[in-house]
Amino acid sequence: MYRLTPFILLTLLVGCSTAPTRPQTIARGDYDTTRAYVTDLIRYEMNRSSVAGLSIALVDDQQVVWAEGFGYADREGKLPAAADTLYRVGSMTKLFTVTAAMQLVEQGKVALDRPLQRYLPDFAIRERRPDAGPITPRLLMTHHAGLPRDRLKGFMNPEPPPFTTLVEAFRDEYAPYPPGQLFSYSNVGISLLGSLVQEVSGEPYAEYMRQSVLEPLGMEDASLEHSRSASPHMAKGYRGLEAEEDPPLRDVPAGGLNASVTDLGRFMMMVFNDGSANGRRILRPATVHEMLRPQNGDVPLDFSFRVGLGWMLSTVGSSTIENAGPVAHHAGSTTLFHSQMYILPEHKLGVVVLANSSTAKQVVDHVATEALSLALEAKSGIRQPKHERPGESTAPIPEAELEAFVGDYATLAGHVHVYREGDKLRAEGVGHRFNLLPGSDGLFHLDYALLGLIHIDLGSLGDLGLARRTLEGRDLLVARAGAQELLVGERIAPPPDLKAWGDRLGDYRITNLDGDHNPFRRIRLLEERGFLLLELVLADTGQPLTVPLRPVSEDSALLLATLGDGGDTLRWTTVDGEEQLAYSGYLLRRETP
Repeated sequence: MYRLTPFILLTLLVGCSTAPTRPQTIARGDYDTTRAYVTDLIRYEMNRSSVAGLSIALVDDQQVVWAEGFGYADREGKLPAAADTLYRVGSMTKLFTVTAAMQLVEQGKVALDRPLQRYLPDFAIRERRPDAGPITPRLLMTHHAGLPRDRLKGFMNPEPPPFTTLVEAFRDEYAPYPPGQLFSYSNVGISLLGSLVQEVSGEPYAEYMRQSVLEPLGMEDASLEHSRSASPHMAKGYRGLEAEEDPPLRDVPAGGLNASVTDLGRFMMMVFNDGSANGRRILRPATVHEMLRPQNGDVPLDFSFRVGLGWMLSTVGSSTIENAGPVAHHAGSTTLFHSQMYILPEHKLGVVVLANSSTAKQVVDHVATEALSLALEAKSGIRQPKHERPGESTAPIPEAELEAFVGDYATLAGHVHVYREGDKLRAEGVGHRFNLLPGSDGLFHLDYALLGLIHIDLGSLGDLGLARRTLEGRDLLVARAGAQELLVGERIAPPPDLKAWGDRLGDYRITNLDGDHNPFRRIRLLEERGFLLLELVLADTGQPLTVPLRPVSEDSALLLATLGDGGDTLRWTTVDGEEQLAYSGYLLRRETP
């Protein structure tokens, strides 16, 4: 059964509206044409996606060539968004936490490749592999520490616990992956890095950030406080165009910064100036270069995906900017805010876009890449090639190739089942059914037809082609867009014996929310075609996520994500004589049938 989600309905309603015409050419130094087109694009995208407010800043070396706001920081109060409007920038905060940690590296107080326990002796996490190496600050900065993405309990709460409580939160938990095995994004890891900054500097994290990073950069109005009363320039958050309160965040070092596009423009200028800002040295030139250097070229499971220290260095599909050297970037999201920053270090060009609506995730990315690619042409004459998706191949698909794809996969998007209908491939995942169409590039591409009739543009997903790879004895699913390849998931088989797990199927609810923002509308443990699955319906979006489980005993199972033998642990525990599930700090009780 297909659901008419707000996104799909919106796509249908605005499908006939006209986007602004992109300039054919831009003359050298002509930022005015860039500004005019991107202004029209912003208004079009904001209207199409019901975005309340958005701000943008475009930086050329040490000059902000354009900074402006659109829509409202506060619709009810008729307060327009501006260049100095403060937004929650979400995970873009990680760049600042890594900057602070690298200052301590420069001072000789931290070594990138020494064990984390040297600086946080109370930190511990269990490893399933006895030969696993240590977690280091470098691995935290590159998301290769093998840690959980999040510790959900306490993550969003009206009165969240200190992020430093994470240091001891994993003592009885297992790491999802061995350190260094693969890229696995982790808010937990950067929050631990924030604890390291606090412990080594001897100052509270927020105070160190203010004195050593924010104020030297000239970001005087930026803050790490959640309350809107912290500044009159703070934007409200909106679900679409309806005002809501964005829950406070425990993991401040991973996502707690409030800043304006003008503030973030100063950060980009510091990077372009080899670490100096306002006549002050924030970082050494060698440190800036190391942060922008790919750190994971020797990790086979990362394929061609590259990451620096804090910075992402690989782009996919329509977000790709070609022939301009490295493209460093970082995005951010909270429940109601979205952000995107791209920089071209070789050309000293950068852009940042911030928005205060839950519907703005794709908007901020599209606006940022369009603005930066046109600015690149204005500065250097480099024009982006036209991106065209591969056409559908009409050649018959060999039987062996069809059969090779059929099966079940653990992926970042949860459990995906690929099956055949005659000579066609179909896929089920994230609550929908997709066609897998062979492309002229030799890859399979996702196609979605609402009710089997109306084809829906899948955005950046439509840029990806899927292929199978065998690596280290693993049957892997890999996504490719242009020259970029990245791991999507691994083929899995049903567990040989579900044992006691088969008697525990049913609906569950969290019993120890303790004021947390509940992340799930529904939690269900079920069996399907021999697979043990955890079905989660996300509270904020209604999006279903079905995660395959691999029991490792009668009392614990792995929630499989990218790999078929790694992931967070779900375990049984006894609370007041009652058996409950324990996951990410939460306790889950089965509802009475």
